[in-house]
Amino acid sequence: MTSKELREKWLSFYKSKGHKDIGTVSLIGDGTTGVMFNVAGMQPLMPYLLGAKHPMGTRLCNVQGCVRTVDIDEVGDPTHFTFFEMMGNWSLGDYFKNEKTAWTFELLTKVFGLDKNKLCSTVFAGNDSVPRDDETAKLLQKLGIKKEHIYFLNDNWWELDGTINTPCGPDNEWFYPRTDKECGREHCDINCPCGRYVEIGNDVYMQYERLGDGKYRPLKNKNVDTGFGFERMLMCLNGETDGYKTDLFSGAIALLEKASGQKYGEDSETTKSMRIIADHVRTAVMLIGDENGILPSNVGAGYILRRLIRRAIRHARKLGLTTEHLSEVAKEYIENVYDKAYPLLVQKEEYILSSLTTEADKFNKTIETGNKEFEKLVNGLERKIEFMKKNDPSLDEDSLKVISGKAAFRLYETYGFPIEMTEEMAAERGLKVDKEGYEVALKEHQELAKQASASAKSGLASSGEMETKYHTATHLLNAALKRVIGEKSHQMGSNINAERMRFDFACDHKMTEEELKKTEEIVNQWIKEDIPVTREEMKKEDAVKAGAEHQFIERYPDIVSVYTIGNASKEICTGPHVKSTGELGKFVIKKEEASSSGVRRIKAVLI
Repeated sequence: MTSKELREKWLSFYKSKGHKDIGTVSLIGDGTTGVMFNVAGMQPLMPYLLGAKHPMGTRLCNVQGCVRTVDIDEVGDPTHFTFFEMMGNWSLGDYFKNEKTAWTFELLTKVFGLDKNKLCSTVFAGNDSVPRDDETAKLLQKLGIKKEHIYFLNDNWWELDGTINTPCGPDNEWFYPRTDKECGREHCDINCPCGRYVEIGNDVYMQYERLGDGKYRPLKNKNVDTGFGFERMLMCLNGETDGYKTDLFSGAIALLEKASGQKYGEDSETTKSMRIIADHVRTAVMLIGDENGILPSNVGAGYILRRLIRRAIRHARKLGLTTEHLSEVAKEYIENVYDKAYPLLVQKEEYILSSLTTEADKFNKTIETGNKEFEKLVNGLERKIEFMKKNDPSLDEDSLKVISGKAAFRLYETYGFPIEMTEEMAAERGLKVDKEGYEVALKEHQELAKQASASAKSGLASSGEMETKYHTATHLLNAALKRVIGEKSHQMGSNINAERMRFDFACDHKMTEEELKKTEEIVNQWIKEDIPVTREEMKKEDAVKAGAEHQFIERYPDIVSVYTIGNASKEICTGPHVKSTGELGKFVIKKEEASSSGVRRIKAVLI
């Protein structure tokens, strides 16, 4: 089965059961959930599982993209991915266990063609507060799941840690063997460490309310929350034990094989590198091409993206591959794999590829020198260990095999090596990194940088009277561009000095003379109206809810400054501002030009 067929079958099946496809939400966290990325299919549905009314009804379904970065170092094996998708469906106080067990069984056996005799399930074993979930177990048996394939486990319970008066309940997990070949242990079942059985999904039954005294009571309105891993399901349906052998990755792997002249699966290190490249480039494409797309940077989500791209580059170089080869892999995902499911990627293709190339070129300029510096560092450390051991054979050699925090920070500051990459390279040489020492060096550097750049915030070269005026003008220009070319426009960067302002913004075309004139007129009208500029401090999640313009919300502290200019503009900002727009004089656009793919630049003055 192809990935496109699986996506269609999931959605069609649940639509036939009265569900509405609610589509997907951004992969990028908006600051209200406490996480940088959307990490679970049910995450966007949390308010509705907790009682809010969903505008599309009580039966919902979708296939939601997610990004998890806790397992980055595990990527390279057959089953770990940073970007993945969750196939979900939900009942918000509508149907419950009887319907859900039957539908999951029907989908798995009749639609997907899995063997019911190989299906296994786990259900809640019960505890002192909540009884065993015999109801689900009986329903599963009635459907045709073998009694010996139903396991009662204490872990089959879902609730939000640390909360009270919120829905919770038992969950029913579904397992399927990746292969019919047993490992040889006496009991090669779902609990066997060989990993033959994989969890393909689960149905959570929210039927209780957790009380303050640690007890539970039944809920009046019960919910169902279903999540099935797209990549794992596709792997099982195609009889594979390697998630990178499905059509999600086959095109990318074929390109890597052709370009490197090496075969996937023949050499373990080559195979690992190909998986890392295929996974990390896919995730980079998704994050840059997202509706709230990000770019590589040294903080927050942008840092994670940079780390992924640079790790992919390092493994590409191991295979003798270039930036152009990474771009070909990215194009494969955009044009052939996700063109229908994520059409925005096709619209942003040029921008995505340009952003990847820019980051790759930036890193490639320093990586060769950085690699030489790393080798020099390691060779020096090995000579030092050899000398110390010769003089004192009783020394613990393992305690000496540590790259200092200062050395690791120098690799980051000078050559752009993320600390995680230095740790990975060190591990390959049997060494460790003094992470605490690195953090101390980083903090010292940040403090010095903070002092040095106190006057350079928000694109300012200094914070004099004219710079303050120009900074306020960027707010008006940003707001005017949204009115002229649409909400898709947003600030991508700015640079200000006492003579002029430079403003970069997302735009897929060269602005026409009419558009430039209209933009200029709107800004000057707001200046003429002498609108007061007000500042208010609030929690950043409240600022987001209030509609304040922002980018990379995770960079901001918990309390932010929101600057409002009448009905024209509302932005989270750290820069200086005038008291009212009348102070700005007249706004004149001097030039509009390309900055990079998908990004335009306006140069303007105040007279």
